[in-house]
Amino acid sequence: MEMAAKIDQITEDLYLLTLEPPIPGFESFICSWLYKGNQVFVVDVGPAVTADDLIAALQNLDVHCLDYILLTHIHLDHAGGIGEIARAFPSAPIVCHPAGIPHLIDPTRLWQGTVKTLGRTGELYGPVQPIVPERLLDAATFSVEGILPVMTPGHSQHHVAYRTAQYLFAGEAGGVFRAQASGPEYLRPATPPRFYFDIYYQSVEALLKTAPTTLCYGHYGLTTEAMAHLGRHRDQLMLWRRVIAAEMPYKAQDDFLERCLTHLLQEDSLLAGYRHMDPLIQQRETGFLFNSIRGFAGYLETISK
Repeated sequence: MEMAAKIDQITEDLYLLTLEPPIPGFESFICSWLYKGNQVFVVDVGPAVTADDLIAALQNLDVHCLDYILLTHIHLDHAGGIGEIARAFPSAPIVCHPAGIPHLIDPTRLWQGTVKTLGRTGELYGPVQPIVPERLLDAATFSVEGILPVMTPGHSQHHVAYRTAQYLFAGEAGGVFRAQASGPEYLRPATPPRFYFDIYYQSVEALLKTAPTTLCYGHYGLTTEAMAHLGRHRDQLMLWRRVIAAEMPYKAQDDFLERCLTHLLQEDSLLAGYRHMDPLIQQRETGFLFNSIRGFAGYLETISK
C-alpha cells in the first residue's frame, strides 16, 4: 500500500501535510500546505523523496486537480519534489520567485550546490527533476484574486510568501517554528550564508504590513497570533545581531559557534524550547542553529570591512 503524508485538517479549508524524509530527527519538520476552498492549491511540495507520499495524501483528500502550485523558494526541502508533483498535476501552473525559475528549468546547479552544502542530507532529499518553462509563473507579476505574493528575500534571494484572506504562508521568512507537546515553543532565525540582515529584516516588515492573523510556517505548523510572532521574530533578529557581534572577536577560535549558541540560549527566550527537544531533533536544530549563526557572522564581517 502506498504511503501518504500525515494529514491534519486545521480548518474547514486548510490542511497540514507532514512530509517525513528518511533522515533521523526530521519528523514533523517538513510540510506542504493544502488550501481546499474556492481555489485548490498547495504551498511547497517538499523533497523528491517524499513526493509519492504527498501525491497519495492529496488523492486521499480527493484532490485530483490543483489550480496552482505555490513555491515559497526552491530549496530542496520545499521544492525538490516539484518534477514529480508537476507530472501528477499536469494542468497546474507553478508559481515561484523569478530568481528561482532558471534553476527549476535546469536544476543541475541547484542539485550540485545542495549536495555540496548539505552532504548526505541533500542526497537523501533526492534530485530535482526539470520543469518546462511553460509551466512556470513569475511570482513578481502573478495576479489572481485571493492570492497575494509578498516578495520576501532574505532566507534566500528567491523567497516569496503568499497572503490570502485568511492565511499567510510565510515559508521561512518568519523563521522556523516548533510547538512542542511539553515545554515552551521554539522559534529561530533561518539565516544561512550568504545572509544580509537588512534584506531579511525588511522582509519581516513586509509580512507585518499584511496584518495577518494566521501564519503558516514552512517549518512547521501554524500560529493564530501571527502579528505577535512576527514582532517577536523581528526583535529576535536584533538580539542575534547584538549577541553574535559580541562574540566576533573570537571568530577564529574553534569553539566560536558553540560560544555563540551558548550565549544565545542564555539570552534568547524564543530558543527556550531547544532544551526540551528529543535528542535527534535537538541534533538537527543544532546544525541549523550553527548555520544561522554562520550567516550572521558572515554579514557582520562584511559590514566591518
